[in-house]
Amino acid sequence: MSEPTTNPHATATATGPGGLADPAERRALMSGVVQEPGAAKPDPILTVDRITRHFGGITAVDVEHLEVQRGLITALIGPNGAGKTTFFNLITGFDKPSSAGKGAHWSFNGAKLDKTSAPKVAKAGMVRTFQLTKALSRMTVMDNMMLGAKDQTGESLAKAMFKPLWHSQEGEVRAKAEELLARFKLLEKKDDYAGSLSGGQRKLLEMARALMTDPTMIMLDEPMAGVNPALTQSLLGHIQSLRDEGMTVLFVEHDMHVVQHISDWVVVMAEGRIVAEGPADTVMANPAVIDAYLGAHHDTDLGDDDLLSDEVVKELHHEADEEEAARRDADKGKR
Repeated sequence: MSEPTTNPHATATATGPGGLADPAERRALMSGVVQEPGAAKPDPILTVDRITRHFGGITAVDVEHLEVQRGLITALIGPNGAGKTTFFNLITGFDKPSSAGKGAHWSFNGAKLDKTSAPKVAKAGMVRTFQLTKALSRMTVMDNMMLGAKDQTGESLAKAMFKPLWHSQEGEVRAKAEELLARFKLLEKKDDYAGSLSGGQRKLLEMARALMTDPTMIMLDEPMAGVNPALTQSLLGHIQSLRDEGMTVLFVEHDMHVVQHISDWVVVMAEGRIVAEGPADTVMANPAVIDAYLGAHHDTDLGDDDLLSDEVVKELHHEADEEEAARRDADKGKR
């Protein structure tokens, strides 16, 4: 892999918490970015170097260099088993790289995170959701939301015994939770058990709960999976509004129509490596991406509209997750 290319716009400065105030201006900065793996960005919020993860003899992740631009929506795509979820797990502290101590490091907002636990990563402002929602089913929607708030005084055993120390803060947390639930059209469900929600509503709840931490960047792992078309449109709108408010969004998605619709930049993984980067329309026509999805010896001439259509995606992304299978095989080998 070539060394990261120096971007001529790298000296551009941000003017707000999410970079430039106007998303169009932030996107315009990306016009000078070289469309190749490991390309330097004008104002990266996340930088990852030399991170690998092996499961037995299988290399799930082998990322030499990646930068995620601040204040934009970046899609992380790739065939099933490409390493996308494992990559998420590594940089958010839910897994450890095989390359620890061998030059692997990553930073967020200028702070090193390679030896940071998942809770501390979240406190730093980088919060993620999961393919399978993690709502606590036997707790109410409101209780799930309030658990997501950070730095709550009542979490201290010593202070919890003195209601005046945490009562006012609890009221503020509840008000914030109600505001977010209203935004995600879940307010009327606040007293229902989270386990009673539909799959799409659980996705909305997980995204709303993630926002209780006031993140700088939100990472969404297949947010549209299992969601009906009506809720899909709602989720798309919420993701775009987060970007418009200055938040950075990095998301994994298999629906290429979704990727084309909302992403400002696309990163493609295959066999654990970054094989392409660029705007959605350019990436879809990249030979490396076609090879990753269809194999190096494909002989079908597909137009842009058909390249990664729903039918192709459904065929390629079968139910058995190769990463999970590799992990299970590796675990069995240790026993």
